[in-house]
Amino acid sequence: MLETRSPARLADLWDEAKAASMSEPERLLYRSNLLGSDKRITNYGGGNTSAKVQEKDPLTGEAVEVLWVKGSGGDVGTMGLDGFATLYQDKLEGLKKLYRGMEHEDEMVGYLPHCTFNLNPRAASIDTPLHAFVPKKHVDHMHPDAVIAIAAAENSKELTAQIYGGEIGWLPWKRPGFELGLWLEKFCRENPEAKGVVLAGHGLFTWGDTARGCYETTIRIINRAMEWFEEKASPFGGAVRPVLPEAERRAVAARLMPAIRGMISDAERKVGHFDDQPAILEFVAARDMESLAALGTSCPDHFLRTKRNPLVVDFDPAKPDIERTLEALPAAVESYRKDHAAYYERCRRPESPSMRDPNAVVYLVPGVGMITFAKDKATARVSAEFYVNAINVMRGASSVSSYVGLPEQEAFDIEYWVLEEAKLKRLPPPKPLAGKVALVTGGAGGIGRATAARLLKDGACVVLADIDEAALSEAKAELSDLYSRDTVRSILLDVTKEVQVAETFAAAVLEYGGLDILVSNAGISSASPVDETELSAWNRNMEILSTGYFLVAREAFRLMKRQETGGSIVFIASKNGLAASPNASAYCTAKAAEIHLARCLALEGAAFGIRVNTVNPDAVLRGSKIWSGEWREQRAAAYNMEPDELEEHYRKRSLLKRSVFPEDVAEAVHFFVSEVSAKSTGNILNVDAGNAQAFTR
Repeated sequence: MLETRSPARLADLWDEAKAASMSEPERLLYRSNLLGSDKRITNYGGGNTSAKVQEKDPLTGEAVEVLWVKGSGGDVGTMGLDGFATLYQDKLEGLKKLYRGMEHEDEMVGYLPHCTFNLNPRAASIDTPLHAFVPKKHVDHMHPDAVIAIAAAENSKELTAQIYGGEIGWLPWKRPGFELGLWLEKFCRENPEAKGVVLAGHGLFTWGDTARGCYETTIRIINRAMEWFEEKASPFGGAVRPVLPEAERRAVAARLMPAIRGMISDAERKVGHFDDQPAILEFVAARDMESLAALGTSCPDHFLRTKRNPLVVDFDPAKPDIERTLEALPAAVESYRKDHAAYYERCRRPESPSMRDPNAVVYLVPGVGMITFAKDKATARVSAEFYVNAINVMRGASSVSSYVGLPEQEAFDIEYWVLEEAKLKRLPPPKPLAGKVALVTGGAGGIGRATAARLLKDGACVVLADIDEAALSEAKAELSDLYSRDTVRSILLDVTKEVQVAETFAAAVLEYGGLDILVSNAGISSASPVDETELSAWNRNMEILSTGYFLVAREAFRLMKRQETGGSIVFIASKNGLAASPNASAYCTAKAAEIHLARCLALEGAAFGIRVNTVNPDAVLRGSKIWSGEWREQRAAAYNMEPDELEEHYRKRSLLKRSVFPEDVAEAVHFFVSEVSAKSTGNILNVDAGNAQAFTR
């Protein structure tokens, strides 16, 4: 068994009873999932594993050796068997005869599909030769922070020998590809007793004769590095800045994120992520933070996600002045863009792709934490995870030596690699609402859920807000399962409470960086003759349907104006706001006020690109919380019928003789928040199957 004395050590999770009955490919998957389950071993999507397996050739019926290796993309921690590429090992060996040297190694990727075994559609990655040419049955390539700290140190080769002796070798930096595969093969032939190799600036390769043996070697080698670093000097030169209390950190981040988002969202909307875990706070408080950050990340997997350098925000936690920081932000963002453009011009080659988005991905805020922005929430979150990996690497390397980032040209050649560009071009086009953030009040009800689902379907991130805690929890779970946990958040909210409304928007900003869409849908219902209507009922309708809509819209305006990217606000009103109904004076009047508020906001918002429109549903019974209680009985009594007769009554009453469902209302909302209605504001769209009394003209 492996050494597990310290809780900081990696545990041996291998269960031989479980693995014994598995096929060789299944054991490879089992090993991969175990390794990928701990971010100390490898980052999300990083690293790869392989096994050389005897298979029956479907063409000849003979036994052949097949390389099973993680295919392009995917994540070793969560992948299934379909995540592996399978290739004839003898054909891979035969590629050596076609190799024309380092200046032509990229062309070798084009030969990999010709080596495919059994018509496997999973594309082979550029790391395939690294696994194919290591003359061992099982190979792991991981990116553990502790080992990359060795790989990124100035005296990396000497440290590797000091820590591992001859058991683990060392190779200088080389971009992944065919040539590095040949280097690894040569090392193995010349060092038959070695169990692995540290790749400078990159990561760790280990191997073994069995799946379990390879796994245990990987864990043991990483644990040895972790143990070696444990008693080293204080990292990053020690703390020289205070760390603000949590509430203050969150308040600062909530002010910064919309401002940054607005400045970097010209080409595409970005989604943000805020992280203030201890490793980050230690780094942003340290003396050497800025100098280390300027050196750039070392591991290619890191800077492909984070860019080579972060932007350090000019904020002094000892003398917090958020207004001064906000004033300085535009110049800092523009300076970063110019620096990236200059880097591109210095390093570009004739075949280099065009310059991509020059904005920073990572923003370090002294005393506060780290903000990341990317095209979607998952990418922003994973980018943060990668930079934490980079921080851990810098901590280790700088505590025992000098941290060394990749040389600028080497970094550029990976960031703007033609093969990397080809992979980016194969990605599916973004969905229509990708990068957009929506807040839906009344999000746990029938219309709220349907609206959230429609926006999520088109790629938006959605914050559900509702006063019903149980229903809110259920809605969040349902939508998270249907779409993604990254794209759904929930917040308990009473829209009549001014402080709660402000806190809800701040929380949404911390989750996603800003706001593009507000769907104001919180509802209430009441019915009674006017002479029997209590003042409390009148006030309650006004509080929720008028004041509540004002409060959330006001907060949305404040946020969208700070962001300077426009926005879309949709009020869910009612047919009753245009056409009076008997015994519902409080409800109808409040809905009319809501509609007129939307018109006023459309006038004020136009100058800032904020569009405000209204959807008027009628008789949406299915899934509606307001129709599940007294309102149903009250409306039935008003029409002198049984409650179960209401839906049919409303259907027959409509001009089109059709029932209206939550999904119909959601489509109307989607129309107003999408680009197809980009020139519409101050409008009302009735979703009532036709009601002449409610015609707006």
